[in-house]
Amino acid sequence: MPRVHRPAVVTAVALAAGLLAAAPATGGEQTVSDPRVVAHLQLARGESPENIALEPDGSADLTLSNARQVVNVTREGRTRVLATLPAVANPKTPVVGAAVVLGIARAENGTLYVNYATGTARTGIWRIARDGSAPRQIAELPANGFPNGLALDERRGVLYAADSVLGTVWRVPCHGGTPTAWATGAALQPLNARPAAKVGANGLRLHRDAVWVSNTNAGTLLRIPVRHDGSAGAIETRATRLFAIDDFGFVERHRDTVLAAMTGGSEVELVRPDGTHRVVLTSQDGLSNPTSVAVRGRSVYVTSAAYFTRRDPNLLLARVHQRARG
Repeated sequence: MPRVHRPAVVTAVALAAGLLAAAPATGGEQTVSDPRVVAHLQLARGESPENIALEPDGSADLTLSNARQVVNVTREGRTRVLATLPAVANPKTPVVGAAVVLGIARAENGTLYVNYATGTARTGIWRIARDGSAPRQIAELPANGFPNGLALDERRGVLYAADSVLGTVWRVPCHGGTPTAWATGAALQPLNARPAAKVGANGLRLHRDAVWVSNTNAGTLLRIPVRHDGSAGAIETRATRLFAIDDFGFVERHRDTVLAAMTGGSEVELVRPDGTHRVVLTSQDGLSNPTSVAVRGRSVYVTSAAYFTRRDPNLLLARVHQRARG
């Protein structure tokens, strides 16, 4: 979630400070350790990392929201620019007022897809080919919306995008075309009355035949089953009291266990399948308004955008493992 006006900052921090204590951890569950910041980015250049997609070699493709860039960062911290989204004259983007690149998804052939929010006809999903050609818009989404989290279902040939302002999950053919409002409802809507703080559906992941979505204002983690015909099932609330939640990732081989970025409080929480949760990373580990989490094997990647702290946007790596009982 990009930097918003000061009322939203106060709201996010207050919500994070008021986070109720989660249930105590049980023995033998997953935990996170050995955090280290592998890449420090520069706010002065607009380098606030918003979302993340992983490459086969373990490097990470990040969207830098205010720089309108997609970069690749190796596990050793080497960074190179993959693409820059075109500048937009007089952007009228809801929430932030600037053109920002947000969610990212990667296809098996290396093609990248990103959400670009501009407040103009250029708002939508853009494709970034691996041949170095210029990014190309493949779907236009409503200019008054804020397409945030993004996921690709290659088996069905579709992309899903979470719209934070319109409270909608859009579905778009991965080759491009007309978007469909795939899921709507009160559970996806923003709750804050102030325009600069209206952030509902935010993070989005495809997991075990369902689209999972976080709602930042509501502090909830939602699951939307994908029916056999591709339509959306009933929205299920899987966890609550996740105030100022942004994007999230699933711990592999552990069913519905989630690591969620809590941007307001600069924390990452482990969310159990029963909905209880606990903090596993904090600002002391290097987090600075984290926005997204990706997990591969035992490796955990966390982007920190520093939208509110205005301090040290970065990419952090850590290890997820089974905690000893006792």
